[in-house]
Amino acid sequence: MGLLNIFGKSEPTLLTLPSGSFTVGADGNIVASTISSGFPRKHLQDIARVVLRSFTMAQDAGLPLSDLNIEFPTFRITARELRGGALVFLIPVNVGATKRAK
Repeated sequence: MGLLNIFGKSEPTLLTLPSGSFTVGADGNIVASTISSGFPRKHLQDIARVVLRSFTMAQDAGLPLSDLNIEFPTFRITARELRGGALVFLIPVNVGATKRAK
């Protein structure tokens, strides 16, 4: 019956990179967001978990970390620590833009 399983699978869909910000509390719950509701909430929660863990690990190591910047070729995440929670900015990067020297 493995042959019939191929008809039940759907093609993976590509998501548009989100743009905006969200606030996450110390408990990991998203408090407020300007991110489109079309972007999966689970992805935002995953980002929030990594950001909060980074701040916690820095604090445990005695490092004064209040801002976090994560850069990918087409996407940037900037986070600011807020008393155990965080304010997270998601910024898509325009791949086609080039800097001109003057």
